[in-house]
Amino acid sequence: MKKIYTSVDIGSNTIKMLVGEIHKGKLNVLAVSSINSKGIKKGLIVDANEVIVSLRKIIAEIEGKLGVKIDKVLANVPAYYTEYNETTGSSTITNQEKKVTSNDIIRVLQACVYNKLKSDQELVTIVPIEFRIDNKKGLKDPKGLVGKKLFCNAVMVTTPKKNVHSVISVLSSLGLEVTDINIGPIGDYYQFRNKDTDKNVTAIINIGSETTTVSVFEQGIISSSEIITIGGQNIDNDISYIFKLDKIESKNLKEKFALANKNYAQTKEVYEVLNINKRDLKINQQELSEIVMSRLMEILKLAKKQTSLLTNKEINYIIITGGMTEIPGMSSLIKEVFGNEARLGNIETIGIRDNKYSSVAGIVNYFNDKLLLRGKEYSMFDNDKQEDLVSPKNKVLNISNDSILGKVFGYFFDN
Repeated sequence: MKKIYTSVDIGSNTIKMLVGEIHKGKLNVLAVSSINSKGIKKGLIVDANEVIVSLRKIIAEIEGKLGVKIDKVLANVPAYYTEYNETTGSSTITNQEKKVTSNDIIRVLQACVYNKLKSDQELVTIVPIEFRIDNKKGLKDPKGLVGKKLFCNAVMVTTPKKNVHSVISVLSSLGLEVTDINIGPIGDYYQFRNKDTDKNVTAIINIGSETTTVSVFEQGIISSSEIITIGGQNIDNDISYIFKLDKIESKNLKEKFALANKNYAQTKEVYEVLNINKRDLKINQQELSEIVMSRLMEILKLAKKQTSLLTNKEINYIIITGGMTEIPGMSSLIKEVFGNEARLGNIETIGIRDNKYSSVAGIVNYFNDKLLLRGKEYSMFDNDKQEDLVSPKNKVLNISNDSILGKVFGYFFDN
């Protein structure tokens, strides 16, 4: 059996879907797709019917690539008004050996949440900070250790019910079972995390189409996030207004011709286009890049200010991601605003070397870590589907031969 998961990220500009296998702790992409979305405004579903049409298209595309039906997904939900509350819980170790088992971990995590969820909030995830067995403190994974009582200090991540239910509703209408939910900031972090970020304070900045999300992690644990309602579409609007172009042409011009830093642009490089008045325009790269750079500088400076508002601790690492960061020259602009404190995200996974996929890939990594801590194994693809995947007719590569299936569901994976 293989540990294969499907994740979906419903964004304002695009919907991303990924099917991947976790093998030896790393994500291998089996299929990925990104299509333009409709019915989404600033990350929130405003027209479910339009979203369903877009989802049908991307599901059909993924199923066409794999030759199997998708029926379970991990889903990103909007991070608006998400709350991060520190909580504690405890559980008595009841087995005869007094050794901590995966079931003990599940029970103590449930105790961290029990009677603590607000009526208008939905639980996204519970992130353990540390475990304690009797007087042994600072444990990250206590499985197999001996004691009488297990304690846990954790962060309970919750979001308004409407954020979750709107996403689950459109996915369920297409026959998709939502196995787990997450938020973009956690996905982004788990795509870029390493031993250094897990020991320090890290800020993640995701520049999207209509919004920019800023989040802070302390020793790998999310502590806060905020959404700034400005993103790539503001650049499209600037280009459209100045050159009298329609929005589609403005976006195309930004993505194919502009640079993030005007200092690297060429005045002799010219793009010819008809404006909305049917006039022929010759736009040189430098004047276009100046418009793009001006708005990107504003976004980066707002995000920089927001990081300092989210924590009073020194931030050791700042990682900047999102679809907008793929514009050439972005690294130099980041250095201009942040100095050496920040870097551009760099996805090294084959098949998704584009920062627009950081959230949809990261939630798979997080889900796998969640399963490992709880001592559970799970796959969204049963035996028959896995046989189909490795059959010669589908030509799907990268599939390992040594993972195991286990049936687990829900926040805690308690059978």
